[in-house]
Amino acid sequence: MSRDSPEAQRKFKAKYQLPFPLLSDPDHATHEAYGAWGEKVMYGKRIMGALRTTVVIGADGKVEKIFHKVKVDGHAKAVLESL
Repeated sequence: MSRDSPEAQRKFKAKYQLPFPLLSDPDHATHEAYGAWGEKVMYGKRIMGALRTTVVIGADGKVEKIFHKVKVDGHAKAVLESL
């Protein structure tokens, strides 16, 4: 889920030929609900923004696992191992 607009998501999906829907949360309400919105430091300034987070949701719609403070290296492997 991204704070990008639905139009930006549509273009991104088309550019990379993604076979799944992309979700837009421009008002960050869903980010807040999942703990993925808060204070962070960017270029030395404290700001409110999206916190890099992965939420694994099971087929039953329940949250199975939340990864906070996601770093790119090794993250995909960690998520796959949690499934």
